[in-house]
Amino acid sequence: MNCSKNSRGPILLVILLLSLTCTNPNAESITEGTPASVTLTNKSLMAIFAHPDDESTVAPMLARYVREGVKVYLVIATDGRLGVNDFSGLEAGDGLVAIRKEELKCAANALGVELIHLDYHDQLRAGEGYDGHMPHARALIREVHQLITELQPDVLLTFGPDGGSNHMDHRLIGATVSSVFLSKKWGKPASLYYYGTPANLIENDTSRILRGVDPSYMTTEISFGEEDLEAAITSMQCHKSQFRVEGLAERVRARYTTPKVYLRKFVGPSTRSETVF
Repeated sequence: MNCSKNSRGPILLVILLLSLTCTNPNAESITEGTPASVTLTNKSLMAIFAHPDDESTVAPMLARYVREGVKVYLVIATDGRLGVNDFSGLEAGDGLVAIRKEELKCAANALGVELIHLDYHDQLRAGEGYDGHMPHARALIREVHQLITELQPDVLLTFGPDGGSNHMDHRLIGATVSSVFLSKKWGKPASLYYYGTPANLIENDTSRILRGVDPSYMTTEISFGEEDLEAAITSMQCHKSQFRVEGLAERVRARYTTPKVYLRKFVGPSTRSETVF
């Protein structure tokens, strides 16, 4: 979750914890759990995010599905080289890349997911202008398309338009996955889901505008158990360059009430029309 140096881990950890903590009283027709008749051992899920540690936003959910026999692929697009913060004292660059690569491997092992690290430069070299950025942005689209074609996951999961924190990389990855999903009619994956935070769980008016999603859209609530939360905490503790590890477990537990991850399913149009009104 790369942010500016003055808005690092603590703010995004609050975002994560809020997403895990509350019920969504305004959501309609939500079905809890997985029906007993559904066998998950032949199912697969591909979660695609921007930076090493972005998986923490949905880590308990990933741990749950791994536990239930789902094949879970975790695709991380960038190398995390710009992920500096106020407490680690680390500098941006190749040294941080090496650290975060090992942290990501540790986190993936804790969750039991299959890691695919694409290793793109943070921000896909946006600072280099059109000729620097566009080849990388287009290469990422092609590579995501190839991964989905080859692995054929049943479900895709990524950031919604807000990117969780409005980070440009988060939003770019969400848009990339959406673009690939919309590029053709897929047999598999059959579904695309966006991670987000129901607006009714955000107290601050400005934050609600910046990253809130109306709860009527957040109609998929994935609950998880104590075992899944433990795996998620263990995975988060791997990211020592991003989170203050001391007291992390206590901070997570102190802030959640109802353990759930909230998702919005992309639903395509079902009818054709000759007017927008």
